[in-house]
Amino acid sequence: MKKALSLGIAILLCSVTFAQNIDKIINAAEVERIEKVLSADDMQGRKTFSPAIDRAGDFIAAEFKKSSLKFLPGVNSYLQEFTMTKAKPATITGMLGADSLNTGNVTANTTAAAINITSLKDYEIVVVKKGDDFSKVVFPLFDIEKNMLVLVDTSFAKRFKSMQRFTGNAKFQSAVSQVFILTANLNPSAIDLHIKNQLTEQKLRNVVGILPGKSKKEDYVVFSGHYDHLGIGKPNAAGDSIYNGANDDAAGTTAVIILANYFSRLKNNERTLIFVAFTAEEIGGFGSQYFSRQLDADKVTAMFNIEMIGTESKWGINSAYITGYEKSDMGKILQANLVNSKFHFEPDPYTDQNLFYRSDNATLAALGVPAHTISTSKMDSEKFYHTQGDEISTLDMNNMAEIIKAVAISSSSIVSGKDAPTRVEKTKN
Repeated sequence: MKKALSLGIAILLCSVTFAQNIDKIINAAEVERIEKVLSADDMQGRKTFSPAIDRAGDFIAAEFKKSSLKFLPGVNSYLQEFTMTKAKPATITGMLGADSLNTGNVTANTTAAAINITSLKDYEIVVVKKGDDFSKVVFPLFDIEKNMLVLVDTSFAKRFKSMQRFTGNAKFQSAVSQVFILTANLNPSAIDLHIKNQLTEQKLRNVVGILPGKSKKEDYVVFSGHYDHLGIGKPNAAGDSIYNGANDDAAGTTAVIILANYFSRLKNNERTLIFVAFTAEEIGGFGSQYFSRQLDADKVTAMFNIEMIGTESKWGINSAYITGYEKSDMGKILQANLVNSKFHFEPDPYTDQNLFYRSDNATLAALGVPAHTISTSKMDSEKFYHTQGDEISTLDMNNMAEIIKAVAISSSSIVSGKDAPTRVEKTKN
């Protein structure tokens, strides 16, 4: 009886000590300290390819160093650098049947210096007819490794202008091109198209640190958020031109930094933990795409992507939702680890917005990883989403700290090697 009583007291004392320790590491003051730096005006909205985002990356790297994280194998810093190519059309000339082709009605998703199409047999032809769902027809084409000629009906003139802006973005080097032509002639008899591009290489960098595991070093658990945002735009009515991105996604990056410090101090991870702040989420998720290509997805046990946790969820404080909740049993594992907690995770209530495929979890999820995003953002009514009003003053630091604690505690059985969530159905090989 005395032994049982002593054991019970010891367990209680350990639990109390653990609670005290986590509160010392994960608290509102620490959240505010990091948020103030990342969302400050002098970070100028952390726009991709800007000097400001490099300053943000350097700050994150310094925080990872404080937590004594290791570098990725073969890399001598926390910066995972890669190159994107931007192709700007210098000249576009030619004919589609009897119609002239030029920079107004042609755009190409390419990294090629030149494109010459002199036969309709050169490229696979896709037609976007009046009345088609433009997004459903066009967007999947970017994932197909084929040369394609896409004939877009003139009823989509406005969408075509948006497409021109999109194809003008920097992208990964590729041997294939998708050429889009805005035309009323959807069944042409001939083509003679010549595009000359000015190519520019642009450097990007994720910030990545590793906490090696003990008994399961080859099993990886990823904690992530993106640190880029929208930069500087036209001033709003209040004269503010900076998109600070305090919630989107300095909040998620703050969580990753704090979790790295927490697990580094805890020193009980059997699996290897990878902490990553992604770049270029706002312009196409290029940071997470590059990162995912460097990993063996079969070795990634789980991914906790954290995005916009600075405001209360629709259920109030001490709650968050998990995108793609039904695609694996990860949510159930997390909630089971919170059985004595006031915190609760819920399934994504905004499924009509396709959030599971709109954040940095998507690339690894497509490869079968139980990769989910944790968020509190009310996507049907989030007042400051993608506005200059997304400032630190709009965030709830105490609630953010509780969410980060909940991620730390709920992930414990996955980090320790006890649990492994079921895999997500692959959509890519």
